[in-house]
Amino acid sequence: MSDTPPTVLHSYVNPSRSRKRRLVVALGLQVCIGLGEIVAGIASHSISLLADAGHNLIDATGIGLAIFAVLWATAPGSERRSFGNHRATILAALANAGATAAVTVGIVVESILRLMHPSHVDGLVITVTATLSFALNGLSALVIREKAPDLNMKTSYFHMAADMLSSLAVVTAGVVLMIDPSFERVDAIAPFVVAAFILYLAYGILKESVVVLMESTPAGITPHDLINSIESIEGVDEVHDLHVWSLSSEFLALSAHLVIIGHPSLEDAQAIAEKARKMLKSSYDIAHATLELECERCSWGNDIHMPARFSNGNEPAR
Repeated sequence: MSDTPPTVLHSYVNPSRSRKRRLVVALGLQVCIGLGEIVAGIASHSISLLADAGHNLIDATGIGLAIFAVLWATAPGSERRSFGNHRATILAALANAGATAAVTVGIVVESILRLMHPSHVDGLVITVTATLSFALNGLSALVIREKAPDLNMKTSYFHMAADMLSSLAVVTAGVVLMIDPSFERVDAIAPFVVAAFILYLAYGILKESVVVLMESTPAGITPHDLINSIESIEGVDEVHDLHVWSLSSEFLALSAHLVIIGHPSLEDAQAIAEKARKMLKSSYDIAHATLELECERCSWGNDIHMPARFSNGNEPAR
C-alpha cells in the first residue's frame, strides 16, 4: 500500500523574487569595483589592487551564475525532472567555489613572483581605492545577506565577505606604504592573507555542495530520531527502509516504509500517513515524504544507511 501526494509533477518551493533583484544590484557593484581597481592597480603598479580586482570580477561572474541558477531553479518541473530544478543552486555554488579557489591560487602565484621582483607602488592610490572597494563590498554583502539557508545565496554572500577582507588587507598594505614607501613587498604579502581565508570558505562550500549532490543525510537530522518520531504516531508499529536527503539547501525529501498496526481501511491508513507527513514538515522541515504503508514488514526492505539498527538482521528490542 503506497501513500503519496496526488500530484506527480511538483514545483515546490520557489526562491524569492527579491533574490534576483538583490543579486543584480550586487553584480553591478562588483563590476564597477573590479574595473575601478584594474585602472587604479595599473596606475599604481599594485599587485594587491589587481588581485583584489580579480577577486571582484570572478565574484561578478559567480553572481551572474547565481542569478542564472535562481532563474533555473524557479522553472517548472517536467516529466524528466519531476522534482523540479532545485539542484541548479547547488551546482552554481559548486562551480563558484571551484572557480574562486582556482583564481585564488593564480593570484598567490603572481604574488610570489612580485615578492621576488618588487616594484615601486603608490600607497595613497592603493589606500583610497581599497577603502572605496571595502565600502562597496560591504554594501553588496548587506544587499545579498539573508537568513535562509540557500547555499547559492550563502556562497554569494561569502564572496562579498571575502572581498571585504581582501580590500581591508589592501588598505593595510597601502597605509604601510604611505608610512614607509621602501617596504614594497607588503603589497605582495597582503594577497596571501586573503587567499588563506578565501580557500577556507571555498572548501566549506565545496564540502556542503558535495553533501547535497551525494544525497547524504542533511545536517542536523538523525535517521534514528526520525524513526522514533514516526513510530510515536498512533497506529505506526515500525519504520524501516528510511532514506532522507536534500534536493537543495532549502528542500528536504524522505522515503520510508511504515508498518501499520492491524489491518486498517485505506482511509484510516491514509490518515496515519498524513499525520506522519505533517509531523515531518513541522518538526524536521521535510517538504516531500513518500511513505510506503504495510500491514506486515516487507522482506526486501534494507536499512543500508543505518547498519547499527539491522546489521545482524535483527531489530533491537524496544
